[in-house]
Amino acid sequence: MPVGARRRIVRRVPRPLRNAVMHLLAAFDSVRSAVMTRALGGSRSPARHGPGAFLRVVHHQGKHVRATVVRGATEWAARCRNLHIVVAVLEEAEIDYFCIRGTAQNTPCVAVPAAQRADVEEVLQIAFGRNPGYVSEGSGEQRDGASAKTWRRMRSRQVLRLAWNVCDPSGVLIFGQDSGCDLEFWARQGDSLVAPRPNSVMTEVPVDAPRRRVEQKLFSPVPAPYHTGYAQSVAEFTVPLPSDHLFPIDVVYTWVDDSDPVWRRSKEAARGALTDGSTLHEQAANDARFTSRDELRYSLRSIHQYAPWVNTIFLVTAGQVPRWLDTEYPGIRVVDHREIFSDPMALPTFNSHAIESQLHHIQGLSEHFLYLNDDVFFGRPAAPGQFFHPNGLTKFFMSKALVPAGEVSPDDLPVNAAGKNSRGLIAQQFGTFIAQKMKHTPHALRRSVLQEIEETYANEHWRTQHSRFRSPDDVPIASSLHHYHAYHTARATVSDLRYVYIDIGDRKAQQRLNRLLARRDFDTFCINDTVVPEDPDSQERMVRHFLESYFPVPSPYELPGSDEGAVRRAAELETAHG
Repeated sequence: MPVGARRRIVRRVPRPLRNAVMHLLAAFDSVRSAVMTRALGGSRSPARHGPGAFLRVVHHQGKHVRATVVRGATEWAARCRNLHIVVAVLEEAEIDYFCIRGTAQNTPCVAVPAAQRADVEEVLQIAFGRNPGYVSEGSGEQRDGASAKTWRRMRSRQVLRLAWNVCDPSGVLIFGQDSGCDLEFWARQGDSLVAPRPNSVMTEVPVDAPRRRVEQKLFSPVPAPYHTGYAQSVAEFTVPLPSDHLFPIDVVYTWVDDSDPVWRRSKEAARGALTDGSTLHEQAANDARFTSRDELRYSLRSIHQYAPWVNTIFLVTAGQVPRWLDTEYPGIRVVDHREIFSDPMALPTFNSHAIESQLHHIQGLSEHFLYLNDDVFFGRPAAPGQFFHPNGLTKFFMSKALVPAGEVSPDDLPVNAAGKNSRGLIAQQFGTFIAQKMKHTPHALRRSVLQEIEETYANEHWRTQHSRFRSPDDVPIASSLHHYHAYHTARATVSDLRYVYIDIGDRKAQQRLNRLLARRDFDTFCINDTVVPEDPDSQERMVRHFLESYFPVPSPYELPGSDEGAVRRAAELETAHG
């Protein structure tokens, strides 16, 4: 933009307003709020937004755009950062505004009176001149926010998307306009300000409606340990709504370290202790079922990246703790099998069905929680409503794969035998015939339903708990029976989400992983195998490369310096940029 044009714009802005804006912009570099220090950085260490932070040209959605490189960038932090900047600009310029809720999207939104549009445009243009960013019409083309031409083109638009783009040091994760903040211009009609588009709360606000200060995270959620400052709104946009998920949602993982020699000796001893005549299906205890490729590290990264609303994460293990896990970080807790098994004589166990049967015994676990295996990942921003209704009902996701017909046979795969057992219990209790398996997604569960299942199907529950390895008598309590039992008792609904399962033993696995990495268009995905590979080293390299590329940003649950690859890449990047 020509210097002369910039000066003409600046001269049109009253000096007090101009000074206030420049004071604000100077404060940006000192990182005034926690969202700029901890939340955006995603760690205890401040993100580098002052000296040493730098812009980078990245290719995003078919265009080359500028983005601020931030170590530890996350989607939720980029989104609330944009809200924070917009609020800070308006407040420093003493422009009236109020944050609103209830638009069709999860994008944070700020409303200003249309009568103040000229001042708003000029102030934002100055802000974008100091901190490069973009203006667009929602998902439309991004335009340079510092350009007077941009604002002239946008003058007839009553809703704008503002975004200061962010990327991680690898340049793989780019958060642009989809993580932006909307700006609405509300026109005055009589004594009211009227919204330019619908929302689910109120589209008319009295001009003199009192403003109320509330936390910004009401309009752009962040994880519990973080604080993002305050913003103003009107009362109706700050109270709980029927569509809000007002209950905590926890996450439970089951995890095992198969390389632990103590655990391996215990497993072999348990196999050797099987009574005469007892046989195991080849998939009941094969090494592939227990192999760990550090998937848990990346699954936790996916939660931190895409599900900031998660309350507490519980990691259920056989007395093991990942060497890289920071057990002191708020919001994560390791739980030993001995803490939850109602009968200690059932331990040690190497049967995931047995472990899942005891999850509701976790002390401190919320009524509503998601159960994940460590090979399940969030692939893009998720919302609580994808798994739970606001009134607490759970959702489940049926697969196209069917449970085979007939009675349980010793030749059945363990997963099929368990499905048949679940079908038998539902038929006995409710008189219906279930046929579909469940997708390998996060399972939305309720403690009260699991407790009821333990009491209703006491014999089958007891046998499942006491099966040290997968058995033809097992019932898949967490991954199947819960969903069907809750559905038949009006506590769950069938739903859907965009999901993909990738068998890494398949010859097209690499091709499918490449597509997933390039498009990032699934809500959740699962990477799994059920047989021991012919070339385990090659398979492990393929999986690790994919996971590191998809989730390059460490989560706060990892001990500092535990990710050697990330530390090395960050050092190389900083050296390259001086």
